[in-house]
Amino acid sequence: MSARIVAAITLTFCVIVQANAAEIDGQWARGDGNAKVRIGSCGSEICATNTWIRPGTPKEKEGDKLVMSIKPGVDGVYTGTAFDPQRDMTYKLTVTLRGDRMTTKGCVLAGLLCKGIDWRRVP
Repeated sequence: MSARIVAAITLTFCVIVQANAAEIDGQWARGDGNAKVRIGSCGSEICATNTWIRPGTPKEKEGDKLVMSIKPGVDGVYTGTAFDPQRDMTYKLTVTLRGDRMTTKGCVLAGLLCKGIDWRRVP
């Protein structure tokens, strides 16, 4: 295979990965209506930062951040880990994107304890 073909394939793959990663960026509202987050790049990782928390919601506040080390896979599914510096916990994380809908599933204790949350993209 020529160097030109390899370079073209590599460039195409990089563009596809970057386009997929951009799909997760934006403002998201949690399905229960108690929080909104802004998802975007933070260094080499992706961060979800609380931008609004319903008053009276315990254990959460505006500005709290979740640092995600996730990679896009097939069909809008991202997998990896997430670190919550407020609680000093790391989770196994799966994020599934379907248009303007997103589901996050975080697991601890070797996957024995998991929680899923639904989100919708907001302007």
